[in-house]
Amino acid sequence: MDQGSHGASARFGLILLALFALATAALGIAPRYRQDWLLENIVVLVAAPLLVIGWRRLAFSRSAYLALFVFLLLHEVGAHYTYSEVPYDEAFAWLTGHSLNGLLGLHRNHFDRAVHFLYGMLVTPMAIELFAHRAPPRGIWRWILPVCFVMSHSVVYELVEWLAALRFGGELGTAYLGTQGDPWDAQQDMALAALGSVLSMTVLALRAGRVRTD
Repeated sequence: MDQGSHGASARFGLILLALFALATAALGIAPRYRQDWLLENIVVLVAAPLLVIGWRRLAFSRSAYLALFVFLLLHEVGAHYTYSEVPYDEAFAWLTGHSLNGLLGLHRNHFDRAVHFLYGMLVTPMAIELFAHRAPPRGIWRWILPVCFVMSHSVVYELVEWLAALRFGGELGTAYLGTQGDPWDAQQDMALAALGSVLSMTVLALRAGRVRTD
């Protein structure tokens, strides 16, 4: 990436960061469960400063910044309502007159499942660029390592959820975990994040192959 492109991407990232800060402030007004909102935003308090500190040395592409922006917005929606209570089905019914869960035959709130899948999809582009800048892998490892990186983060997040639930317990622990009675919730969340990452990587690999052959 040349100096001009680097600067343009960095500025684009800072604009998205400012928009995200406004969205976070808006969604932080009267969340459904304030303590859960605070817990959910620990990851944001860690990620955002790292992006700001490192933007001069490592600016990602606009598409990578945009993908991360979309994921973090979805995360803030989940933090506002708690992941297990995001009223997506009610919103869909208001728009269409039909229940999305009913149409798809679903029997629980699946917002958390969707966001775990989209985590894999939307964070993988940035993971690819991070490896390309800091530890460029060769051959097939170029495609394997970013997926493993995303999967490892998914595992760490589930472990943090588990430890937080053990520490706080009660209603806060239940709200933060959001398992909705599913004993395999953590495993399914990790599997969906892995699937999202693999699909994202497949699309990007195919696109890169087409570019090389043109």
